[in-house]
Amino acid sequence: MSEIHTGTCHCGAVTFEVVLENGLDDVHHCNCSMCRRRSAFVQSVKLEKLNVVAGADNLTLYQWNTKTAKHYFCKTCGIYTHHQRRSNPDQFSFNIACIEGVIPYDFEPAPVGDGINHVKDR
Repeated sequence: MSEIHTGTCHCGAVTFEVVLENGLDDVHHCNCSMCRRRSAFVQSVKLEKLNVVAGADNLTLYQWNTKTAKHYFCKTCGIYTHHQRRSNPDQFSFNIACIEGVIPYDFEPAPVGDGINHVKDR
């Protein structure tokens, strides 16, 4: 059964909804240079399962290298909310810490994906 979860940045300027088929069942980290620095716990969903419902104009986009991944941050508080993945551009990964009531550290130890040795870098 699908559930809709609401997420916000720290200041509340950005709100998104994410549809999860099985709850937070695939929380992980990535070891690429960006993910290591932000140390976020994420889960991925198909693009159509994440919708920014307020504050889209308050998001800023960051891209580098292949410019495939699109990382979104709140312009006001700087919180990373989600990104369109490089390894699977048909998916968003979202910051589970933005979801109401979620404590990311409850998911430790979370698996770590190998973003350092990304197939698109070869």
